[in-house]
Amino acid sequence: MAPTRRSSSKKERRQESEKLILSAAEKVFAEAGFGGATMQLIADVAGLPKANLHYYFPTKESLYRQVVQNIFQIWLQAADIFDAADGPAEGIGAYIDAKMEISRRHPEGSKVWASEVMHGAPVIQDYLETTLMEWTAGRADVIRRWIDEGRMDPVDPDHLLYMLWATTQHYADFGHQIETLNGGAPLSDDQWEAAKASVKQIILRGIGALD
Repeated sequence: MAPTRRSSSKKERRQESEKLILSAAEKVFAEAGFGGATMQLIADVAGLPKANLHYYFPTKESLYRQVVQNIFQIWLQAADIFDAADGPAEGIGAYIDAKMEISRRHPEGSKVWASEVMHGAPVIQDYLETTLMEWTAGRADVIRRWIDEGRMDPVDPDHLLYMLWATTQHYADFGHQIETLNGGAPLSDDQWEAAKASVKQIILRGIGALD
C-alpha cells in the first residue's frame, strides 16, 4: 500500500503545482497579454522556480494555450444544459446564469480570451476554426429547432449567440468599469442575482421565449 500512497501523493503534488502555475499564468496573461508576459514573471507570481514551469509547460505558448483551453472548456460545460433543455427559456436562461457565474468566478480567463481575439487570435486561430466553429454550429442547430417548433421568434442563431457571449462576458472583461459605476465596489451576491434576472428577462422576452 505504501507505493500506492506515494504515487497518489506525487500525483496530487503535480496537480497542485499545475493548478498554481495556471492560476498565476491566467492572471499575468490577463494583465500583460501574451507578448508582455514572461515565464519568469509567471513563476514569480506562482512563487515557484522558473524551472518548474518549464517542467510542466515547455514553452510560454504551451502554457498560454492551456489557459485559453481551460476557460473555453468551462464555457463548454456551461452549455451542457443548452442541448438537453426542453426549450429556449430553460436552455438559454440556464446558459445565461452559468456564463455570468463564470464571469464572476473566472474573470481573468475571460480577459485572456478577449485580448487574444481582439488581437486577431495569433496563437489560437486554429482553435477558433475548429472547436469554436463546431460548437457554434451545434448550438445554432438547437436554436433553429426551437424556432421551427414555434418556441421563439425567428432570429439569426449566430447573432443571438454573439449577443449572449458579449453580454455575459462583459461582466468579466469590463469588471473594473462595472465596479466604478457601482460606487467602486464589486457587485454583491444580491446584485449578481439581480443582474442575471435582468439579462434573462431582456434577452428571453426579446426573442419571444417568455410569455
